[in-house]
Amino acid sequence: MTPEAKLFLDKAHLHLEHSAAMLRVELNEDAGRTAYLAGFHAAQAFIFESVGRVFKSHRGVQTEFLRLTKDDPRFTSDHRIFLSQTYNLKAIADYETGPGANVSAERAARALEAGRRFVSQIASVLSPEIHGDDKSNF
Repeated sequence: MTPEAKLFLDKAHLHLEHSAAMLRVELNEDAGRTAYLAGFHAAQAFIFESVGRVFKSHRGVQTEFLRLTKDDPRFTSDHRIFLSQTYNLKAIADYETGPGANVSAERAARALEAGRRFVSQIASVLSPEIHGDDKSNF
């Protein structure tokens, strides 16, 4: 794994820790947003390792990740939709207002668990000698 990809994965793991801490103190919107960011950085690691390039925009990362994993059997449809689904939590936390603009503890917890599986799968794909040979961690 390249040093750049490792830095992205390290950041992803840090975001997972932060998301869990936020969830414990009922900062649900922040926990959901941060679970998304964990996946965003993990996807950046995968993209960098695959094409040697960094995509800065959320849309760019999501599009490139989908392109790269389209026919890759190591990634399930759940892996492939994780970023777009959890981006909605980031959008709620960052932009929406009003009565419906909140994230439940249950929804944030599901995002965190899905984020853990997503990050774990990417880490496994990028460094199978550390994470074992099973590519179906999701």
